Amino acid sequence: MKRIFSGIQPTGSITLGNYIGAMKQFVELQHEYDCYFCIVDQHAITVPQDRLELRKNIRNLAALYLAIGLDPEKNTIFIQSEVPAHAQAGWMMTCNVYIGELERMTQFKDKSAGKDGVSAGLLTYPPLMVADILLYNTDLVPVGEDQKQHIELTRDLAERFNRKYGEIFTIPEISLPKAGARIMSLQEPDRKMSKSDPNKKATIALLDDPKQIEKKIKSAVTDSEGIVKYDKENKPGVSNLLSIYSIFSGKSITEIEAMYEGKGYGDFKSGLVEVVLAEIQPIQDRYYSLLESTELDEILDSGAEKANMEANKMLRKMSNGIGLGRKRK
Repeated sequence: MKRIFSGIQPTGSITLGNYIGAMKQFVELQHEYDCYFCIVDQHAITVPQDRLELRKNIRNLAALYLAIGLDPEKNTIFIQSEVPAHAQAGWMMTCNVYIGELERMTQFKDKSAGKDGVSAGLLTYPPLMVADILLYNTDLVPVGEDQKQHIELTRDLAERFNRKYGEIFTIPEISLPKAGARIMSLQEPDRKMSKSDPNKKATIALLDDPKQIEKKIKSAVTDSEGIVKYDKENKPGVSNLLSIYSIFSGKSITEIEAMYEGKGYGDFKSGLVEVVLAEIQPIQDRYYSLLESTELDEILDSGAEKANMEANKMLRKMSNGIGLGRKRK
């Protein structure tokens, strides 16, 4: 069985864009692959964090992983900082990446723009992400469109490492969702929906209550035409809502257009609220149940144990290849 690795940072609120762009894929892929899903908390500290909030977010994200439908019997679910091999392998990859490659990373440019002081970790965290993936002999990495550049760097560094030190790493492939890889802001549909957006009306969080979700969808930007039709260039707001509707309902965009032919945006948005809530409410019920039980910590303990065993095998291979320490089997 081929293997998948993916990780999400425990910062901010997980949005509909995060769910559609990555997490919804996880549920589908778990039946076909050996999956490792990680809460990448060490990536989160590239920018300042409140320690209590970070710790709370780590546990909350783990609960969400399970609430969306990930089966702990089929998947290894764990916290990055509980597997020391990630940081150790990350240093080895840092020593094999070029500064120019890191400075070209779009996310570094975006997050450092206009800042007086920028953490060195913001520049050098891509090699840690590379290590996250390569430690598990990963075949496939399911991500949103915005992470594609990082997976390309992962492939480049894996190939470079293999050329220098022997055939150590599997070269992973990227898996983008078939639809909805880039869900846009509800208020500025030319920009990606982001959990860091200061305008709360622009994003739907997976844990927003039903009234909040309804209000945000009904206030989403459309246009003055009043026709439910997909036209990304001329009707970006409506097209974005159609994409979300299609993903949550399982209907094609053409089918949805036909359903609302001759009807206005009010009816269309009411229908969208119904299909979104039908999927999100059971997730929220399971999430809150997990937070009140001991099950979550038991699953994370088990996941950390399994991830440590697997990651340490690869770490030994990497260390032996480079020549670090004493050679061990």
